[in-house]
Amino acid sequence: MTQRLDLLKIAQEEQDGDLFKYLDGIYKRSKIQPKGFTDAIIWEGGNQSGNVKPVAHAFTDMYALNGTLMALDVLGLPFLGVPMMAQFRHDTKLISLEWFGKLDYTALKWSTAGDFMVNENGKKVVVAGKSANAPLRTAAGVYCNVRPYGTVTSVRFMPGLPYSQDKKKFRVDRDTGNIHSEMNTPGVRMAYAVRLFLKMVHETGSVGRVATKPTQAQEDAVNAGIVRWMLQGTKFQLKRRYSVDAYEEHKASIDAIVALLPKDFKAGMENWGGEIHEHISDTNFGLMLHDLMQQRDAIVYATDLDGDRLTDLLADAPDVMRAWGQKVMDHVKPGMDMNKVWAEMGFTMKNGKDMTSVMYRIEGAPIYEQTLGSADAMLLRLLAGDETVGGEKQPYDPRIHFVLINEAYKAANPDNKELARWLDAQLEIFDKVYGAKRPRYLDGYNKLKEAIKPWGSK
Repeated sequence: MTQRLDLLKIAQEEQDGDLFKYLDGIYKRSKIQPKGFTDAIIWEGGNQSGNVKPVAHAFTDMYALNGTLMALDVLGLPFLGVPMMAQFRHDTKLISLEWFGKLDYTALKWSTAGDFMVNENGKKVVVAGKSANAPLRTAAGVYCNVRPYGTVTSVRFMPGLPYSQDKKKFRVDRDTGNIHSEMNTPGVRMAYAVRLFLKMVHETGSVGRVATKPTQAQEDAVNAGIVRWMLQGTKFQLKRRYSVDAYEEHKASIDAIVALLPKDFKAGMENWGGEIHEHISDTNFGLMLHDLMQQRDAIVYATDLDGDRLTDLLADAPDVMRAWGQKVMDHVKPGMDMNKVWAEMGFTMKNGKDMTSVMYRIEGAPIYEQTLGSADAMLLRLLAGDETVGGEKQPYDPRIHFVLINEAYKAANPDNKELARWLDAQLEIFDKVYGAKRPRYLDGYNKLKEAIKPWGSK
């Protein structure tokens, strides 16, 4: 019988034990160190076979942790694990975010609830850094995330929350390029995000939509101005434009950021071209629905706050569109199934749970991320002994772990065709095991262990 992890014990240790000590007993410490560190705690595991470059995984909380460990154990792929559990992060003043952010590997991070409670001197307090998203992005040099869904791709600049509207306090620091807002937004990273957006428009031929509020928020005005500066000397066509040129209006601030960019930052862009439309961000919500419905390829560049709302809407829209379609069909021709028609019409989006998110950083490979907002309550139900609450709830579906692992390992090993084929084959096996009726979590793990032969095993 294949050796198995005690997933229930891991969950119990997390709630009332020493999870770090327990994991330290399962995985060995790696000699690999992130840039600038000599004492980072990095675990490693999996089978070092077939020249597969490992992916760095964040070991966080609840099913984000448990599902990750389960999937890695089933697949047997080589991995690096960074301890980022809430209590450990809190006790060590978020140092593991720096370790994770500076590892020169394609990475995979999960987000759980932002109000995770931890122990501090006998009291329950909200974990430092909350969900750790913002401090991680800062530490890792992240400048945007990219979320493709159907024909629409959202490029969301980050980190840049919230907006600054106080003109008296507003300025750009000439040494750092930071834009004064409550968060001191890194203007240099903003320029990298705009360049990636334009590169994607150029390479895909999609319509490029700029979603900012240059007349309402100071930070957005700089963002819009960087777009205009970047368009200079290129072959892009500005089909729809703001009435004010944000670059001319905020020239001193934008020039201060430009001065800090590499001298060859725009090299090759003179040959880039495509169609760019400038919209107030709110308008993009409606336009995006039309883009989805008409299956028009579009790439939307949005700031942090509006980009977050944009992807939420993107995730929710398909369910609404299908429900409306069903209403129309029931009225006109009863008996048709909208889900079937949806697929026949070429739509691929489901309900947002199949939306991938990739964060790009100035140095280092991308970070794949996903949110498990309800995973905390799910794991507590498992620990209570009834994960379905008498059949009211569905057992946990770990498919997203296998999907993101599939994408992250392919990205880390782009030329390894054998690995790509193997990854796709395991996803097919997963879908057969889980089938129409989802097994309970621990039963599903045992079935996957029986059905999947780990990578590198003979």
